[in-house]
Amino acid sequence: MRVLLLVLLASRLAAQLPPLTAVQRENARVLLHRQLPCLGCHELEGDGGHSAPSLTDVGQRRTAGYIRGMIEDPQRVLAGVAMPKTPMSAPQRELIVQYLSIGASAGHSQPTGSPGSAAPLPTPDAYAKWCVSCHGRRGGGDGPNATYLPVRPAIHSSAAQMGRRSDDALFDAISGGGAVMGKSVRMPAFGATLSPAEIRALVQYIRALCGCRGPAWSTDGSR
Repeated sequence: MRVLLLVLLASRLAAQLPPLTAVQRENARVLLHRQLPCLGCHELEGDGGHSAPSLTDVGQRRTAGYIRGMIEDPQRVLAGVAMPKTPMSAPQRELIVQYLSIGASAGHSQPTGSPGSAAPLPTPDAYAKWCVSCHGRRGGGDGPNATYLPVRPAIHSSAAQMGRRSDDALFDAISGGGAVMGKSVRMPAFGATLSPAEIRALVQYIRALCGCRGPAWSTDGSR
């Protein structure tokens, strides 16, 4: 029995990802805390949002395969989950997978659906799914997750704020995330998860919330 246990333990250790160096661990921490949007929703080491499961001990709760699958394509693993696919380079992705998988058994993800298999949600439902936790039900920048963010989410119901932003700027912020717009890095990018038509619909919904349109220079005067 003792020999069998030792064999099983050795097999489990061999199946785990190779250990990271101290430098690699610190690089992963910097990416997660300062450059990637993950902590907009997830908590790590006491920092970050509370609208999604904690990453602090995720290696103790999930297999390495599950962690990899959720980072590479959340919708493939859990169809319909309110987690967008985060664009990152292959080396960054591999580093984050290894860092979050520390202590995890190998395992595999269990796909429950294929990307794009679900029909697009009506716009109010899409806003509720993707935006409300931070921006609030009526776009007041006061969602339940807002208090955990270092920068208050944009107030979509504010004509003063939204009136200064063109439709293209709103589209780019939703599609590419906050970092590409010089805003908070914790605003995630949705361009790899939502279609252009779905993002345009969200832009128009924001216009309805604020009761405003973009600056005059950004329109052709027909709206």
